[in-house]
Amino acid sequence: MSFTSIPILDMSLAEDPATKPQFLADLRHALMEVGFLYLKKVGISNDEFQRVIQEGKAFFDIPEEEKLKIEMKNAPSFLGYSRLSAEVTAGAVDHREQIDLSTEHPLPEPGSPLHYNLVAPNQWPSPEYLPTFREVFTQYMTKMAKISLQFTSLIAEAIELPADAFDKYFDADQQHKLKIVKYPDVGELGKGGKDGNQGVGPHKDSMLTSYLLQASHHRGLQVQNMEGTWVDCPPLEGTLVVAIGQALEALTQGVCASTTHRVLSPAAGQGARYSIPFFQGVKRDVEFEELETVGVGKVPERVREQRRRVFERFGHRMDDCEFTFRQGGVSRTLGEATFRNRVKSHPDVGERWYPEVLASVLEEQARAKENKSVAQGIAPVVAAPQPVEAH
Repeated sequence: MSFTSIPILDMSLAEDPATKPQFLADLRHALMEVGFLYLKKVGISNDEFQRVIQEGKAFFDIPEEEKLKIEMKNAPSFLGYSRLSAEVTAGAVDHREQIDLSTEHPLPEPGSPLHYNLVAPNQWPSPEYLPTFREVFTQYMTKMAKISLQFTSLIAEAIELPADAFDKYFDADQQHKLKIVKYPDVGELGKGGKDGNQGVGPHKDSMLTSYLLQASHHRGLQVQNMEGTWVDCPPLEGTLVVAIGQALEALTQGVCASTTHRVLSPAAGQGARYSIPFFQGVKRDVEFEELETVGVGKVPERVREQRRRVFERFGHRMDDCEFTFRQGGVSRTLGEATFRNRVKSHPDVGERWYPEVLASVLEEQARAKENKSVAQGIAPVVAAPQPVEAH
């Protein structure tokens, strides 16, 4: 039987030699069996979490014209504000409003590869309306960067690798990303919610780890187990929800599970759901060939065998693992793949700044759809171009 709930781990137990072995055993179970976990006592106080939540919610209450001054399509970095229903995942519209931020970086040098544009300064809301917003989120991203690196080293130890096994995949000034997201309830959506309740469509995260602060009481996040059942991941105060990304799955040759998840919009009358995910970054020029063949070194066979047995219980094989966001074989590096997926997810930004890349992405999508139709024995049709899933 696959998992029916999300495990809860106490990160402070990893600091005590007496409790660390059991923590690592529990972490290994979560990595192999679930690919998701709650993490508590991470070194951020509840007061700090509440300040982040309050500032995040306050952003959506500033005047619309102020939000549009920092709209994502105003810059080629894919950082900034996205209007409601401006993003797509799994070929369908996500009903959410959000702002994308990252750890601060200067503009790339002229002539740099296109995907270097993802590393850039933030578009911050005006301090006239949110005087402490920038300070609060700069401090939070700094703390989360440190926590993510600490936790990644614990992941390495949990699968019997050296604690520094992943260090070579991080830059000294590594860019990490953060979103502040508002999901209106279906009663607030167009046509009373008849256009669907997809907050975010089914997907896997692309990099190593992500850390979600669920900023309101609403349910909505769901994780798919190996039997195909959707399992609720409700908010738990004082915790972060950790998701394992596809890059970590590849680096460990399938030992760590990257799990499909989605978000459903709140039901009519429940009000908006808020969430604040932090995404750990990886060196942008890491090549897929290295990820998939060299990785972090040889995971011990006894650990691989433990993961292999998990797959076999459900009729799968470990070599079924793949980078679903690498489909098409166009991208050579993680940075290139991430860039193309940003264009897929935000076609308005792509149309303004990268029209040739957007055209290529849409052609790739049309070919994939045609190939799928042929494989299923269906006469291929030429469909109107559509953006495809987000990372």
